[in-house]
Amino acid sequence: MTKTLICGGGCFWCLEAAFKMIKGVSSVVPGYSGGHAEKPSYLEVCSGETGHAEVVKIEYNPEVVTLSELLKIFFAVHDPTTINRQGNDVGTQYRSILFYGNDEEKQLMEKFLNSPEIVTELKPLQNFYEAEDYHHDYFSKNPGNAYCQAIISPKLIKIRKDFDTFLST
Repeated sequence: MTKTLICGGGCFWCLEAAFKMIKGVSSVVPGYSGGHAEKPSYLEVCSGETGHAEVVKIEYNPEVVTLSELLKIFFAVHDPTTINRQGNDVGTQYRSILFYGNDEEKQLMEKFLNSPEIVTELKPLQNFYEAEDYHHDYFSKNPGNAYCQAIISPKLIKIRKDFDTFLST
């Protein structure tokens, strides 16, 4: 039995690379959610006019890794205190956002948002649109890319250090 977590915290390349390292995660798919346009493209999302955020859809086994554990990793791998930005990535598509599928998930997520500094949005899941193929596995396909080296690699080092017991072998 698998469950799904859809979250956004800046560039989806970062989140995808981080969550792919976690035991119990069977897939991580980059995409777009939280907006009003149907089947938006990357360029449309980047325009800020669709209302979508860059997100990842994480399929996981709750007997191996819990939603609570995934949320701890989510909040460690991005800055939930900045509105519409992560580092130099600026725009509504980079906002911190969580989507819930039921009341139980909503209540658990609300516990993580119980701080005045946290600006992470919480919304019911209404849609998820998979990103274009070239966004899938971006870090593993482009490890030497300057963005990957400067932004993603340090996040992965942090995950390896702070969450080593959650890492898949």
